[in-house]
Amino acid sequence: MSQITKLVAEKRTQFGKGAARKIRRDHKIPAVMYGHGAEPVHITLPGHDTMLALKVANAVLTIVIDGEEQLALAKDVQRDAIKPVIEHVDLVIVRRGEKVVVDVPVHVEGEAAPETVVTVDAQTLQLEVEATHIPENLVVSVEGLEAGTQVKASEVSLPEGAALAVDGETLVVNVTQQVSAEALEAELAEAEAEAGIEHEEPAEAAEAEGEAAEGGAAEAEGESTEG
Repeated sequence: MSQITKLVAEKRTQFGKGAARKIRRDHKIPAVMYGHGAEPVHITLPGHDTMLALKVANAVLTIVIDGEEQLALAKDVQRDAIKPVIEHVDLVIVRRGEKVVVDVPVHVEGEAAPETVVTVDAQTLQLEVEATHIPENLVVSVEGLEAGTQVKASEVSLPEGAALAVDGETLVVNVTQQVSAEALEAELAEAEAEAGIEHEEPAEAAEAEGEAAEGGAAEAEGESTEG
């Protein structure tokens, strides 16, 4: 796991969209910290340092309020859909040695066998793990894997002390045979046939275009004669 970042926070007493916009204009981030039966504490966090700390998933932070330190897990990070801005952070109080359930990203490395396609079916895996030892990601190697190989959750290497919080049969990575262009065309033709879609043969299409052109010319000639 990465180093725990210490952030000095300030308590806040103003709420609502207007107050939140003002906080962000001051290059700070509104947040709330709760858990372990404590009353929710509304705070502001330093913008730049917080954004750096939250570049990793499931960041555990040391929050300093009025000189007192509290470990907290970034549970929900709300980001702007367009701008690289964090709008709000939910922090859950944790204690050293305590286990938490978190979604950990899956990272695939290596190259599978030639003419195969690697599909990551589970982008994250849910783990039960000690709060201060949450891994940044879970690495799955596909080096040399042949088509037909499937990697299940139970086969993924976990850090010491961590346990799966999902079914071990959950499909994580699927290696399949690469489909050729000819096979793709055959599948498309079969699907269109089942749907009742018919295509004109090139000769028939050219003949139809010729007849349409002749008809248009005849109509134009008739209009000219009438004039």
